[in-house]
Amino acid sequence: MSKDLDQLAISTIRLLSVDQVDAAQSGHPGAPLGLAPAAHAVWKRMRFNPKNTDWINRDRFILSNGHGCALLYSLLFLYGYDLSIQDLKQFRQLGSKTPGHPEAHDVPGVEVTTGPLGQGISNAVGLAIAQKQFAATYNKPDFTLSDSFVYAFLGDGCLMEGISSEASSLAGHLQLNNLIAFWDDNRISIDGDTNVAFTEDVIARYKAYGWHTIEIAHGDTDLDAVSKAVDEAKSIPDKPTLIRLTTTIGFGSLQQGTHGVHGAALKADDVRQLKEKFGFNPDEHFAVPNEVKDYFHEHVKENQKIEAEWNKTLASYVEKYPKEGKELQRRLSGKLPDGWKDALPSYKPSDKAAATRKLSETVLSNLLPVLPELIGGSADLTGSNLTKGTDQAEFQPPANGLGKFSGRYIRYGVREHGMGAIMNGIAAFGANYKNYGGTFLNFVSYASGAVRLSALSHLPVTWVATHDSIGLGEDGPTHQPIETLAHLRAIPNLSVWRPADGNEVSAAYQSAIESTSTPHVIALTRQGVPHLEGSSIENASKGGYTLIKQDKPDVIIVSSGSEVSISRDAIAQLEKAGIKAGLVSLPDFHTFDKQPQSYRLSVLPDGVPILSVEVLSRFGWSKYSHEQFGLDHFGASGKAPDIYKWVEFTPEGVADRAAKTVQFYKGKPILSPLNTAF
Repeated sequence: MSKDLDQLAISTIRLLSVDQVDAAQSGHPGAPLGLAPAAHAVWKRMRFNPKNTDWINRDRFILSNGHGCALLYSLLFLYGYDLSIQDLKQFRQLGSKTPGHPEAHDVPGVEVTTGPLGQGISNAVGLAIAQKQFAATYNKPDFTLSDSFVYAFLGDGCLMEGISSEASSLAGHLQLNNLIAFWDDNRISIDGDTNVAFTEDVIARYKAYGWHTIEIAHGDTDLDAVSKAVDEAKSIPDKPTLIRLTTTIGFGSLQQGTHGVHGAALKADDVRQLKEKFGFNPDEHFAVPNEVKDYFHEHVKENQKIEAEWNKTLASYVEKYPKEGKELQRRLSGKLPDGWKDALPSYKPSDKAAATRKLSETVLSNLLPVLPELIGGSADLTGSNLTKGTDQAEFQPPANGLGKFSGRYIRYGVREHGMGAIMNGIAAFGANYKNYGGTFLNFVSYASGAVRLSALSHLPVTWVATHDSIGLGEDGPTHQPIETLAHLRAIPNLSVWRPADGNEVSAAYQSAIESTSTPHVIALTRQGVPHLEGSSIENASKGGYTLIKQDKPDVIIVSSGSEVSISRDAIAQLEKAGIKAGLVSLPDFHTFDKQPQSYRLSVLPDGVPILSVEVLSRFGWSKYSHEQFGLDHFGASGKAPDIYKWVEFTPEGVADRAAKTVQFYKGKPILSPLNTAF
């Protein structure tokens, strides 16, 4: 009877998925038809509560091959998440809760936003890291508060993407035995049979990464094998597990086993014969037998009992371990510790000049002791990014003797893209993790896919992006970012800071730590910069502010980062020439744009020409200035001061452009670039 009910449940999942795609006449029916049995078997083993999607000890399910999201939506609906049958009928329609790929911000029960292939399995590695770190921090010999697993489904496309290799390699090194991945080996991609491009031995590759591997020959029908594979994976003490699941794409369809069933709605006669084959009325749509509803409901009731017991355990834990319990409750509520901002350093103009990457190191060293939720690392550039705080323990498997799972410093290796997606997974875990990753600003470009998903998913990760300009010097144009900030600033919901001194560095970190939904990039110099008169954490926290105010200025120079102090020196030269120039520091466009228009116009007013100065692409600066002094070519290899002179980013070069700006706009009516029609 149980097996018959399992088959009925699987058929229901399959047909709900097919009906979603059919109603939209758009989508991917092939993967749901092939994966439904395995998904059913896995979800029967998972712990979760649809009425409390934030329960920290829930198991996580990641659909890395996110085009198959009709499968996930069917499961979420059947298990009682906040999705109705009407939501399924609105699959892929504007404003629906069932978009064309899983969106964590929009769909109840979706853990991470997957779409670009390879991101989901990499997010899963981040979730597994967070769970390990959280468990090692708060579990006690007599209390287990965290013992959840991360389940990921992925396809051939995910395995072809390089990001999955980066993340999977690190997962093997870190011995993340809480990660169980199912490879949907259906041998089909959009171009057809995978033999045209993908013939490697995936199992051998993952064994080389340090993964445990299992192979299931009949993934379409063998539920017992899937269940046994999960048991086996859970018994492995020191490795993540990859389960090769051989399936037939579009199982049961007239097109099964072909790429034709991958990404298009089935024809009407195909849908009819499928329903007849699975024992359903071909004239009914979105049918859910009552016994199937009851079957899923019973599993939810059992899970809710498990969560209720966990809540009792948490209460006893708080009573026995009040210090850890109070901290844990604070983190689970999403609050930061009282007084944490007191750890942010502030500076006076008389303080010694320093590279902003060094000032960033000071901030991190100050914050780590007061923010247990702060965790971070670097993509093999620790000594250059200066991302490791004083006495920050390493996150490593205890068996390798390099650290411990409660450590808070992650050695990502040379894996920028993988690091970005893993950071997204850590942020998605919950427990108020504030996580950062370091690399050169130019190499954030390597990770742009993950950065975009951070912003789209509202995940408040932080990139510590050092060596932010031609000021890095001898490594030359391959390492010197020119267009990178323009690209990053163009991404919606991304805060991109380029601080000019120590107070602005502290303001950037304050913004990043306080953020609950906006990721941050903090671009930092290799070369030293002075601390500026008029700067403060409070002023910089507005994203832009006036550093040098003039009564009726002839020109205003607006700048960021290391060019602010160069502009300051240019103003002294302009003064000798009888030109009154004001100075504005604009470390973050995103934050400045959120200020009231009255404030913004007080900084960049009508009636005065504005010149922007930044030793990067001019693209984007026309929003804040009438004239732009920037670069329209790549950098060069040489000593940083020599390169700055070569491109004329000197006090003399800035003063010359400012004087020309004054002359050009003399006698002309001038509106602030902030004043627009809409």
